[in-house]
Amino acid sequence: MENNIVAEEPTKVESVETVESVPPRSEPRPEPRGARGAFRPRRNRPPPEPTDALTEGQEQELTEKVVFINRSAKVVKGGRRFNFSALIVVGDKRGRVGVGLGKAGEVADAIRKGGELARSQMVGVSLKDATIPHEVFSHFGGAKVLLRPASPGTGIIAGKTVRAVLESAGVKDVLSKSLGSKNAANVVKATLHALLSLRLRDDIYLGRGLEIKKVEPPKPPEAIPPASPQPAGPAQTTA
Repeated sequence: MENNIVAEEPTKVESVETVESVPPRSEPRPEPRGARGAFRPRRNRPPPEPTDALTEGQEQELTEKVVFINRSAKVVKGGRRFNFSALIVVGDKRGRVGVGLGKAGEVADAIRKGGELARSQMVGVSLKDATIPHEVFSHFGGAKVLLRPASPGTGIIAGKTVRAVLESAGVKDVLSKSLGSKNAANVVKATLHALLSLRLRDDIYLGRGLEIKKVEPPKPPEAIPPASPQPAGPAQTTA
């Protein structure tokens, strides 16, 4: 009798790798909102650039004066189209002044453009205390302007057009005369050219290579002491 022996196949044991349990990733909680008005830094924004406080202060000290406003009309098919031009003078009353002519379809825009142009074209002028160092005569186009220094307390003896430029430059005592054309633009430019042609004595000596001789002021006279009273002698008796 044959023994029917069936060999059993070896059982395959699958290796099961142990996987460590990983805790779920916790998302960052949003930060609680601070109180209203609290400072919160903004992301991805560069810090503000430092501003020049001196320049801002100088701009605030500038005085702007409207010298003349002109209106021009253009005839078109539907009627007339108006355009405005404004002559503006800007100065700091410390020896710097500028002139600008702005043109636009509205008066306010023309004044704004003229002021911006005048600020960008400011120039320095030579002054001696509150007046000008010497007499000067200038012309622009048909306008002619004569300026003369004046003693303290005289004030600005000038018309409204020349006065606007002199006051913006910081002149307080001056004599002036406007000759020739009275066109506001030409008179203002002639006055500005007159101020630019002013030169101080120090600048002239420096350009020629000379030294300024300092003259000592005269000494005041010494006070004469009062004479001492003489003692009275014995009284003379008459016989």
